[in-house]
Amino acid sequence: MSMVYLAQPGQQQQLEWLDGGTLAMLLDGKATDGQLMIGRFDVAEGEAPPYHKHTLEDEVFLLLKGTALVWCDDQEYELAEGGVVFLPKQIPHGYRITSKKADLLMINTPAGIEGMFRETGRDKSTPRPPDFQVKPDPALADKYGNVIVGPPR
Repeated sequence: MSMVYLAQPGQQQQLEWLDGGTLAMLLDGKATDGQLMIGRFDVAEGEAPPYHKHTLEDEVFLLLKGTALVWCDDQEYELAEGGVVFLPKQIPHGYRITSKKADLLMINTPAGIEGMFRETGRDKSTPRPPDFQVKPDPALADKYGNVIVGPPR
């Protein structure tokens, strides 16, 4: 049974992410009884994950600030500030941030993919190992139902 969950900004886990960005874990499966995961990316120009598809969850991106290019099933779209994209599972997709900075809200349902983000990124409340890098790992992605189908666009 789900219960009300509230976390102030200082209580949200902050993960080091691709290209020096940050992923704040706003809600996860533990907080939502597995129903959804919400993360908020603070990223810079050029940040782009590998072209991929989800086999377990649908995904929504809401670009709060900034601009991006989005690819869905090999179609390219420009996403302006305030734009939203719904990405059904099994549809290959990717994005690239085109503005100097971007604030991107990501929602996945059901939850579960947050495990991949936590294993790939680094909790910023812990000491940073000297040679640490955030690098997508196809085997780890597969563990969470995320299939890498190509390099970043």
